[in-house]
Amino acid sequence: MGTTFLPVASIVTGVGGRDGWMSVLPGFAVGIPYCLMILSLSEQYPRKNLLQISAAVFGKWIGNFIGLIYILIVAYLGGLLLGQVGDIYQASIMPLTPLWVFFLGGIFLVLFLIKSGIEVFARFSEVVFPLIVFALLLNVGLSIPRIEQGELLPILSEGFKPLFLGAIKVIPFVMTYMLFLAGVIAFLPTGKQELSQLKKGVWRIIFLVGILDALVVLIQLLVFGPAETIRLVYGLLVLGKLVEVSRTVAGVESLFLGVWLSAAIIKIGSLFFSVIWGLESVFGLKGVKWRHAIAVVFLGISFRFIRGPALITEIGLVDEYLTMPFVALWIPILWGVSRWKRGAGN
Repeated sequence: MGTTFLPVASIVTGVGGRDGWMSVLPGFAVGIPYCLMILSLSEQYPRKNLLQISAAVFGKWIGNFIGLIYILIVAYLGGLLLGQVGDIYQASIMPLTPLWVFFLGGIFLVLFLIKSGIEVFARFSEVVFPLIVFALLLNVGLSIPRIEQGELLPILSEGFKPLFLGAIKVIPFVMTYMLFLAGVIAFLPTGKQELSQLKKGVWRIIFLVGILDALVVLIQLLVFGPAETIRLVYGLLVLGKLVEVSRTVAGVESLFLGVWLSAAIIKIGSLFFSVIWGLESVFGLKGVKWRHAIAVVFLGISFRFIRGPALITEIGLVDEYLTMPFVALWIPILWGVSRWKRGAGN
């Protein structure tokens, strides 16, 4: 899920209009075959990540070239998402706090999780995920009294084209997860029973996240209407300000920001791990000093984009024109060539 639940409504409504919410789940579903291909490669090459598998399948030079592109994408995207932490907090509830405070605080939390190891990182994610789900459902449920009737009508007035355009905007979110999965598969079990459980888990989690994000888009459309949903990049936080419980509890956007920060730290941490694995696989670089060097790179990228609109635009460009094409081509080609070589060997 990462940080997608904040900008997804504005993004899909911008291209799909009032029907954009229906494109979220199909967009996420595209990730299922990619996950299954990665797990299939993990079964064939146990205890190796996709960069190491690429070197084995394509040869060292091509594998290292792919690894270099991988490192550049995950490092740049990780730095941009660190910058988004400061942008959101400063624009919403802490406008007088300098950006560097958020940047340093965010990278400190990431480094703490990285130092604790991948198992602790996974445990932290397991704890945070139910909180994210609860906060989203709470926000959606408490916003129901503010729904405006007729905002979704007419349905499919422009045919299925808006659904296709919206799905194209959602797919990069899934492809970002594939970048992390490409590295973490080296730590996953490869037994038949474990792999079967992992494959079932892929179906469950992708549909769960897709449905939740679709609900987030739907409630914003019903409350704000299409035009306002497009304008409000972080419409979920605005919903939090509107929430009122028995006229005693109001303005709970800080709660949702806390949940979002946890999700952001997980996503930035996953990209940080990806850079570590990339440097180790391609260049053989590992150790604490390289983790500190990665942190400096992340901070440098985050400081480069200090204005919200420029940052959001840059993240969108990286997702759509770097992450999505790279992953969309790399994984199927690697999977196909691997199966062809395996068949030829037999």
